[in-house]
Amino acid sequence: MPNMDKKPLIKVKNLHVKFSTPKGEVHAVRGVNFELGQERLGIVGESGSGKSQTGRALLRLTAGNGMITADEMMFDGLDLMTASSKTMRDIRGARISMIMQDPKYSLNPVISVGKQIAESCRVHAKISKKESLIKALEMLDTVRIREPEKVFDLFPHQVSGGMGQRIMIAMMLITNPKVMIADEPTSALDVTVQNQVLALLDDMVRERGMGLVLISHDLNLVSSFCDRVLVMYGGQIMETLDAKDLHNAKHPYTQGLLNCLPNMKKTTGKLPVLNRDPAWMDVIGAQA
Repeated sequence: MPNMDKKPLIKVKNLHVKFSTPKGEVHAVRGVNFELGQERLGIVGESGSGKSQTGRALLRLTAGNGMITADEMMFDGLDLMTASSKTMRDIRGARISMIMQDPKYSLNPVISVGKQIAESCRVHAKISKKESLIKALEMLDTVRIREPEKVFDLFPHQVSGGMGQRIMIAMMLITNPKVMIADEPTSALDVTVQNQVLALLDDMVRERGMGLVLISHDLNLVSSFCDRVLVMYGGQIMETLDAKDLHNAKHPYTQGLLNCLPNMKKTTGKLPVLNRDPAWMDVIGAQA
């Protein structure tokens, strides 16, 4: 269960993300509000609903044609909106880490995975090269990779998708961050490996007291793994609820997403089509 007795790790109020494009302005995130404690917070919704842009905004990693505004975007007492570029570089990776969807696009293909993990540690922790190599080996063992000494010297193309994702997790966790943002971290993995990766993330949250933001399309996964869920549509939060209550959601959009899930126990022919009400975009839905 989430630990909300302490001050929230992250507090966001009225977050907007806009992009300038040749065809006009795209308003990707519209007035989002939420808090994150020492918990597992899921963000779900269709592609283009603003999930990933919300996560990237926390690290100010929005593309160059984008603009972030917010009444408040606080992390551990620090105002992320007014933080200098240097401060944000110090925060990224060290205090807030982000796991991308597919490790083969995030890992450097010409550097061994062990050296990449060690580099992450050395840059943020300011320790010697020898110490960083030792910590990298320890972290490979922590993320339950067999024969870490052997894997240490492998290159990204020599490891499986599941192992690559664990390596990414090791790289992000070696700095002992307070917040982890995981953007579809298991979408490219089979079910068995997916469960192993989620179990690993769960252990990290519980043992290290981190806050985890899990961005996903998988409603069943989020309902079973997370503590709370934000449901996004059109850049807005339509509904916020306890993960265990996701399948009893009240908002018609969330209900529509749930109805579109395949059910092996029911043979209803074609899957239902989600009907979107234009009124959902007129006002911001229930906020955290």
